Amino acid sequence: MKKLIIILFFLVSLQGMAQEKIAITEEDYENSSIEMADVMRSEGKIYVLVGIIGIVFGGILVYIIGTDRRVARLEKLVQEEK
Repeated sequence: MKKLIIILFFLVSLQGMAQEKIAITEEDYENSSIEMADVMRSEGKIYVLVGIIGIVFGGILVYIIGTDRRVARLEKLVQEEK
């Protein structure tokens, strides 16, 4: 049953398309402004986004350091038992 479901998902995923192809023109290469960033910056939302990204990376860093300390403590206990 599990194999049948996996095969079904594979067959369905082969039919999926993310988006239509759009031709790239010379005008696209000459465009150097990013409209989304300009709008976000003008409304002050870009700073919120940067703050959230900083908080997420900070949380990941704290988690990694804490995990490293726990693993080091466990390695020390294993070494003492030997």
